[in-house]
Amino acid sequence: MNPRITVITLGVADLEKSLRFYRDGLGFPTEGIVGQEFEFGAVVFIQLQPGLRLALWPRKSIAHDSGLLLTSPCVTEITLGHNVASKAEVDDVITSAKAAGATLVRSGHDTFWGGYSGYFQDPDGHLWEVVWNPQWTE
Repeated sequence: MNPRITVITLGVADLEKSLRFYRDGLGFPTEGIVGQEFEFGAVVFIQLQPGLRLALWPRKSIAHDSGLLLTSPCVTEITLGHNVASKAEVDDVITSAKAAGATLVRSGHDTFWGGYSGYFQDPDGHLWEVVWNPQWTE
């Protein structure tokens, strides 16, 4: 299998609330909610970078589509990493996310591996790490 991840889907409780957070709060570009004509089809797609989209899809729709039971989410199962160009940008992104309604988990701090990072959660508890890695340059 060649690694070709093209969509990362986040299960959400309230699609409208998540749309407002990502589009209006964080400024992520999106066409808004599509697929509302289908019982379990309402979804938001956000273009992240060429070839990669973020999807926001109600958790109940994911459960229905996959055939799995809807269970309580665990916030430490996955993190979404947002890499930036400087320590100051880590702090700026976290400040913007908080203003958009995110929950601060950990302020920007020096890491054991020589970088700088901080964490916030979106309205559904998805954990985002905002990180500056001096070894990675864009």
